[in-house]
Amino acid sequence: MMKFKKILPILIFLYSLCSSGQIMRKRTTLLMGSRFDITIIAEDSLTAETRINETIAEITRIENLISDWKSDSQVSEVNQNAGIRPVKVDREVFDLTRRAIAISKMTNGAFDISFGAMEKVWKFDGSMTEMPTPEQIKKSVEKVGYKNIVLDSIQSTIFLKLPGMKMGFGSIGKGYAADKAREVMEAKGVKAGIVNASGDLTTWGIQPNGKEWTIGITNPFDLDKFVKIFSMKREAVTTSGNYEKFIELNGKRYSHIINPVTGYPATGLVSVTVFGPSAEMANGFSTSIIVLGKEAGLQLINQYPEYSCLMITDKGKIFKSKKFKRKTTSI
Repeated sequence: MMKFKKILPILIFLYSLCSSGQIMRKRTTLLMGSRFDITIIAEDSLTAETRINETIAEITRIENLISDWKSDSQVSEVNQNAGIRPVKVDREVFDLTRRAIAISKMTNGAFDISFGAMEKVWKFDGSMTEMPTPEQIKKSVEKVGYKNIVLDSIQSTIFLKLPGMKMGFGSIGKGYAADKAREVMEAKGVKAGIVNASGDLTTWGIQPNGKEWTIGITNPFDLDKFVKIFSMKREAVTTSGNYEKFIELNGKRYSHIINPVTGYPATGLVSVTVFGPSAEMANGFSTSIIVLGKEAGLQLINQYPEYSCLMITDKGKIFKSKKFKRKTTSI
């Protein structure tokens, strides 16, 4: 019997049929302010539950380091000292910040780790009836800019140059946590599993019935249907989209995903799904491509052969990157 739970924008299909000596356990919990679904294949129930607990402990550890909504986290301390002094952080936080800045550079700021300083002049709660003024939009991004983040690799410090700057890992943080959770489980001998961080998803191994993991990409124009269904082995997939949070002004749809450079919402693409080895990097790509648009987005991801994407335009057309060799499957 097939069991599934819908999690936009990606749905995972799990099969309960297990071969001898293997069991599947799944647990849903709230971590990093988001829903996490953790699925483990193990030899017995006790081992499975123990490994799930260890996965949750690892994600919680990461959350306590990088969550900017926790006042005592290292990232919050960096933000609290913006324009004042550098803050010494753990090497893990330093390296994650360095990688985030690298993504910011490769996308020319379409992804920006300092987006947290952006003033919220756009509202996606139904209350907006007219466009913000150009002056309001320009002012909203005054303190956004990854080039104003200073890293000292010797001292392991991070310094935000401008008072009021704020960095955050709202985009790639969950992907990083999913990657690390997979890494920890593999090191402990877990042969297969899924960590789904609200759509930032990592998989490894195969299901107990010998089949690969199967995921469906939600149709942004009909949330009860799928655009494509794919099988996965050891890889990651993330989807960024504007079909749940957006506004329409003067007949044009504006995404909740804002261009950190211009302050204007992304337009043109309603969904971008990226496949690759790392959920952290895949999320950076999917968010950036939504901002960049079809042509620039394809030009970006085509430079990285380990990653591929499927994008859907606001007209319902589907485009794929050059390296997209993935075959569809059925459930």
